[in-house]
Amino acid sequence: MYEKLKSIREKFDSLTDRLADPEIHKDREKMISIGKERAKLEPIVNKFIELLNIDDNIRQAKELLSGDKDLAEMATNEIEELSPVQEKLLEEIKLLLVPKDPNDDKNIYLEIRAGTGGDEAGLFAGELYRMYQRYAEKMGWTFNTVDYNETGPNVIKEVIVEVSGDEVYGKLKFESGVHRVQRVPETETQGRVHTSAASVAILPMTEVEEVEIDPNDLKIDTYRSSGAGGQHVNKTDSAIRITHLPTNLVVTCQNERSQLKNKHSAMKILVSRLQEMEHQKASDKESKERKLQVGSGDRSAKIRTYNFPQGRMTDHRIGLTLYKLDSIMDGNISDIIEALIMEDKAEKLKSGV
Repeated sequence: MYEKLKSIREKFDSLTDRLADPEIHKDREKMISIGKERAKLEPIVNKFIELLNIDDNIRQAKELLSGDKDLAEMATNEIEELSPVQEKLLEEIKLLLVPKDPNDDKNIYLEIRAGTGGDEAGLFAGELYRMYQRYAEKMGWTFNTVDYNETGPNVIKEVIVEVSGDEVYGKLKFESGVHRVQRVPETETQGRVHTSAASVAILPMTEVEEVEIDPNDLKIDTYRSSGAGGQHVNKTDSAIRITHLPTNLVVTCQNERSQLKNKHSAMKILVSRLQEMEHQKASDKESKERKLQVGSGDRSAKIRTYNFPQGRMTDHRIGLTLYKLDSIMDGNISDIIEALIMEDKAEKLKSGV
């Protein structure tokens, strides 16, 4: 492992030197690309440097064990203190070296649908939509709503969002599944807690050109946008509905005024769903063996509960409970996301993936 780490450090130093070259600043795209590559290696290199310092301190302490009694005792204490730190660093580095999912750098389609619970489920779907929107803002991502269907003010039936930025899929891929809410609805007169649900799907974005689709397999309809969409819905005859006949997948898009733009967006969503279906088939066996069901898109699984009376959120896959629900609903979900990513890496390391 040390040889691999040395190689990574050499590459990191080389990239650092290239960024310091004034010539590279003349090519902005290349500079950004090198900067991103360097940034990915930096956490590993920092941990490696820290590990080398610990190794050196332990080596020096061991050299004192055969000398003066007092020095030997001090050296023994230092070794006892540093050894667990060394072990912890090695584990952290192993996690950082776990190969990345090739889709991690992709942009995504975020789909949220109200589940059981009537209007309360639709209100919760709307709150999830705002939670992810605020998280995207904090991450500096672009959050573009491509289809928005509500049955009343802030009561979402279904919404599809295009989220673009750095490592969007890598951060949000574990959000797929059923999100459950427990609280007393405003219409509840006897103060009883009700349980409702909304489903979330995270699809890595696939370009239309990447998938071959027979035009004869598509049924394309044009219609006027309907429903209480507010600012999200365009009221012209440019809404598009595409049905993929072999799978019966249906995609609608109604936010753009241009029929052509709506058709292009709908096609991108369709091919992303088709790719996800193929990926899910391929990963069924793996998903049964892995707690997080990584990449399986298992949307029937209850992954998380938001309990408003207790102010807590529980992620059932990793047993994580946080008592800061207001902050979470305001988009502060980094703690949850990082915990899921680390658990996934630990599982991959354990299974030798």
